[in-house]
Amino acid sequence: MKIRNIEEQDNKALAKMIRGILTEYGINKPGTVFTDPTTDNLFALFQKKNSDYWVAELDGEIVGGCGIYPTTGLPNGCIELVKLYVDPRARGFGLGKKLMALSIKEAERIGYTSIYLETLPALSDALGLYQKLGFKLLDFPLGSSGHFACNIWMVKNM
Repeated sequence: MKIRNIEEQDNKALAKMIRGILTEYGINKPGTVFTDPTTDNLFALFQKKNSDYWVAELDGEIVGGCGIYPTTGLPNGCIELVKLYVDPRARGFGLGKKLMALSIKEAERIGYTSIYLETLPALSDALGLYQKLGFKLLDFPLGSSGHFACNIWMVKNM
């Protein structure tokens, strides 16, 4: 398994993987990354200052990804953990945890003091991981991600 920074040629494979996972969990609907236009050009999205995205490859195919993004409207010192997805072929090996650890470490290196995420109940497998890594539930969303279908919000103070 190889983990590296996103490259422009990853766009199509990442969009396909992400939409496939959302379909697998029955959350391929408006208000999620499924219909977010940035999903088709993640490389361009992650060129923004203080953002980063890592992809995981297995035998030359993308099987995971996760990143950080300075979402508009977040409190000072807070960044969003975004687009954590692991293909079914790569689940159960700690890849999600490893990708999140890279994201959290980079957020700390940049100087952020907290990290926020949004998710859905259908992605309950990830909820346990988030909690193990120190994320706490919030009663309300932070920032303006545009993902209005997400109804679980969490934050980790670093």
